[in-house]
Amino acid sequence: MISKLPKWVESGAFILAFTAGSVNAIGLLGFKHQSVSHLSGTATLVGTQLLNSSYTELFHLLGIMVSFMLGAALSGALLTGSTLKLGRHYDTLLVIEGLCLLSAIYLLQGGSFYGHYMASAACGLQNALATTYSGAIVRTTHVTGIFTDLGIMLGTTLKGERFDKRKAILFLLIIIGFISGGTFGALLFNQIQFQALAGPALICFILAITYRIYKAKTAPRR
Repeated sequence: MISKLPKWVESGAFILAFTAGSVNAIGLLGFKHQSVSHLSGTATLVGTQLLNSSYTELFHLLGIMVSFMLGAALSGALLTGSTLKLGRHYDTLLVIEGLCLLSAIYLLQGGSFYGHYMASAACGLQNALATTYSGAIVRTTHVTGIFTDLGIMLGTTLKGERFDKRKAILFLLIIIGFISGGTFGALLFNQIQFQALAGPALICFILAITYRIYKAKTAPRR
């Protein structure tokens, strides 16, 4: 599946991972050390809160998980198929993601925890967008599966199987993007607090505009 993707997908995956890494870093620093770009840690915290009987925190964590799922559901509603294809609503989803992040800024600055939900929904939307176009191969909002896949690739290479260099490069770019995005998000948060979410929101808007221009230039003329 990776070999069938356009050559520029690597750049897009890097930028999306950078965006998610930024949002997640801001979440870790500002949302009581709560991740919003993936749900493994959140699910674990839900289990611990069941024992601690802290229902306020429990419902808050469940809200983050549901928000992530609803963001993914929106991607599923707007996109069809499992391959990258011009004409689909990638630009629309990126604009919605950016608006979710801007809404999160507004809510968080007003002291509302609903901002956490908006940031989580933005990440769920992005992760489903990337999953949809890549055929469930590429995730851009977390790197656990990426490291797992790289490990599997290395293991199969030891058995003499062919090493897919393009796939490995794509995975490494996602890892580098996520880590560097985390650094960017942390630097912004230290300077401007929750307004730092405007950085990844701006990236989403720029990607949407770029995609719209590219689609217009490459569309067949009637």
